[in-house]
Amino acid sequence: MELAKKLESLSERISQLKEIVKTEEATKTAFIMPFISALGYDIFNPMEVVPEAVADVGNKKGEKVDYCIKVDGQDAIIVETKLWDKNLDDHHGQVYRYFNASPAKFAILTNGIQYRFHTDLEKANILDSKPFFEFSLEQLNDSVVAELRRFQKGEFDASEIHKTATVLRYSKEVKELLRAELNSPSEEFVRYLASAVKYPRRMSGSGKEEFTALVNRAGKSLLSELVSERLKKALDSETQANEEAEAVAEIIDDGIVTTEEELQGFRIVQAVLRQVVSVERITMRDSKSYFAILLDDNNRKTICRLHFNRESAKYLGIIDAEKNETRHKIDSVNDIFRHEAALVETVKRFTEGPAKSTAD
Repeated sequence: MELAKKLESLSERISQLKEIVKTEEATKTAFIMPFISALGYDIFNPMEVVPEAVADVGNKKGEKVDYCIKVDGQDAIIVETKLWDKNLDDHHGQVYRYFNASPAKFAILTNGIQYRFHTDLEKANILDSKPFFEFSLEQLNDSVVAELRRFQKGEFDASEIHKTATVLRYSKEVKELLRAELNSPSEEFVRYLASAVKYPRRMSGSGKEEFTALVNRAGKSLLSELVSERLKKALDSETQANEEAEAVAEIIDDGIVTTEEELQGFRIVQAVLRQVVSVERITMRDSKSYFAILLDDNNRKTICRLHFNRESAKYLGIIDAEKNETRHKIDSVNDIFRHEAALVETVKRFTEGPAKSTAD
């Protein structure tokens, strides 16, 4: 089974089991060991995965990290685990100590759902305070899977990952800074822009307030435009991002035009399904043939399709458990509300799994 399918299966397992997992050991067994296994490592072979690996720090003996993954007989990745509902911010110091005592070049801090990958970009052999890569198994996407492939058995190359880690971490920080400045511009940023555009008023008093407000409006307008462009030029479902920066930045101009009517239909489906999942999990992908609405941006979790490209009629296509599509003719987008029960049932099938038979 390919990595993406294994991770999707684990993601579904987490949604089904996390409420009954009450201890750290249960978290390891139910969530973390399957994750390590999904990367191709034999969790029952101490030549590949060592549980409770010694990580003595200075004079302090008996320190142990939960797992050490070995590659070619050498310590490669240490994994420190916590109960699935624990905040990882409270435990960085522990993995920091273990990393400094280990020859491994990478450290993972995880609660089985959230994963944070650390290394030593800032100072050799000293763990960075910030992860270079982090994700949630409850919000998988293609770029996460592509990055995890680098850590698979048979693909692992420490020096290559270390190079990629620099790109991942600092491109993320640059994006966070840009987002913050666009949402709430700092005085330094405002003065830089005023100088760049040769704003005629002095950057003091009312002139400063006026230009700050202008920058704030322009930033929010730009973010809105970028979101609209992203919606209108949705990436084709088969596109694979090989680098995280490309996955975020590239928008493919494939000639697809997302209509306002399709976006209205998408918003109606979001409104209908907010009773069972958060609206952020309901996503869209447009194509020349139809407009697909998905759960978690996963084409294996297609909820429905809007067939609005014909001039003669509109259809709502609902996907059943066997992946078959049943088309329902509708006169307007508001008719989607009539199919609320079927849409809710489809999403529950993805989030709760198939209904169990009551037959013996």
